[in-house]
Amino acid sequence: MALQRQLLQTLIRRAGPYPVVTLTGPRQSGKTTLCRQAFAHLPYANLEDAHTREFAQTDPRGFLAQFPSGAILDEVQRLPDILSSVQVHVDEWRFDQARQPGLADARKFILTGSQQLDLMGAVRQSLAGRTAVLRLLPLSLLELRHAGLPHGTTHLMHCGAYPAVHAQGIKPADFFSDYFETYIQRDLRELVALRHLPEFRRMVRLCAGRVGQVLNYQSLANDVGVSQTTIATWISFLETGYVIFLLPPWFENLGKRLIKSPKLYFYDTGLAAWLMGVDEPGQLVTHPLRGHLFENLVITEFAKYFENQGERARLHFWRDSNGQEVDLIVENGMLPGKLGLVEIKSSQTYHPEFAKSLRQVSKVLGDKVGRQMVVYGGADHYVREGIEVVGIQSSLASDS
Repeated sequence: MALQRQLLQTLIRRAGPYPVVTLTGPRQSGKTTLCRQAFAHLPYANLEDAHTREFAQTDPRGFLAQFPSGAILDEVQRLPDILSSVQVHVDEWRFDQARQPGLADARKFILTGSQQLDLMGAVRQSLAGRTAVLRLLPLSLLELRHAGLPHGTTHLMHCGAYPAVHAQGIKPADFFSDYFETYIQRDLRELVALRHLPEFRRMVRLCAGRVGQVLNYQSLANDVGVSQTTIATWISFLETGYVIFLLPPWFENLGKRLIKSPKLYFYDTGLAAWLMGVDEPGQLVTHPLRGHLFENLVITEFAKYFENQGERARLHFWRDSNGQEVDLIVENGMLPGKLGLVEIKSSQTYHPEFAKSLRQVSKVLGDKVGRQMVVYGGADHYVREGIEVVGIQSSLASDS
């Protein structure tokens, strides 16, 4: 089944003025398929392949000479040193254009990678000013709807949003088991000592049980049986591997004591649910962490919206020492120069008290606030007393 990705037109547009495009994102989010769809005229090389990688490593100039008009270079994080040679190539292209003003140049290198640490460090060092950088996250609700795929809330929290689960009909338990083992074997084999892998696996499962909660490194360290420093290092591995992300708190000098620790979320709720031991969607109906998973689902949906427009999502949460809390503060895109406040409730029925914290925090922030929204598990969308009431099945999955 062909899936139409929202990022496609953004990818093509952003590629226009740049000789290089770098597309990052989680493994299996569809980066290769998208790039080969957008740049079908370019040859393709996968650096995950040992022979291809050896050629590129031992003779980078000869390897790139195969591609005088550019290429799609997949899994570039496996050989970040190749980017220095890519830099030389694109600078030669720029010199050609400078000598012949007005020369049309369709030559491009399209780079993909799923490990932020190695890839982005090399990109910043070698390709600054030469590349557009975009991120492809798993499927959005809108993409699922356009493909005619089921996107009911409980189903999606269980199955997640990776294309293979939906388009290829792979059982979520099989997919996530393979996914996690691939991540361990490919992305972590040189980072986590083999003797520590049991503790690392335990930590990841404990992280799944802490979805939507403020991250407490010491508590995790105590439960896993390793040092707090080790936990911090492993959390950074999970972040750079697009397994988890940390939602920072909103912090501004407002004369209030605001919490300064981030909240922990997964890029995909299906992976989090699998790590929790959820085998069937029905288990999530009464699961004690259903509300946290729903919150995770909604926050990643906001992140996907901005990333698919080619923007970095500037998302935060609010919590102060008095217990006032708002699940999500959106800095960009809701109203120019204004903040959007979002409260998230998994209930399928809206209740006016859902907006209580929005009103309280809005009074603190004053005219900085542009929009206030409650996203809940229902299907209606309307405005009530100045609060936008948004059913996840109606509006977050729409084109508006």
